[in-house]
Amino acid sequence: MALVGIGACLFAGLGLEIFGSPTDPTRIAAQIVTGVGFLGAGAILRQGNEVHGLTTAASIWVVAAIGMSVGFGYYVTAIFTTILVLALLVLVRPIEARLFRRTQAIEETAEAKLP
Repeated sequence: MALVGIGACLFAGLGLEIFGSPTDPTRIAAQIVTGVGFLGAGAILRQGNEVHGLTTAASIWVVAAIGMSVGFGYYVTAIFTTILVLALLVLVRPIEARLFRRTQAIEETAEAKLP
């Protein structure tokens, strides 16, 4: 994750500074989003009816966005987003575990009733 954030920051910062003429920051951002999308797609795995890696893929994507925010100079936005994402990942985990436990128990009960 750190490498994705640093890379996005570097691309954004260099894209604005390395050339003598001003460049279009939306083109830089679009290319970063496209490249990171491929990384995230590689993190998603499907096994039967189950899909794994969606949180990892979303985390890769948002880390790149935070890196771009820093690279473009939006430090307050990057700090706020980092705090928000960390809070969500920490707070949602126990809720998710409880929901999946209930779903698994219901499925096991239904399977036990089958003849």
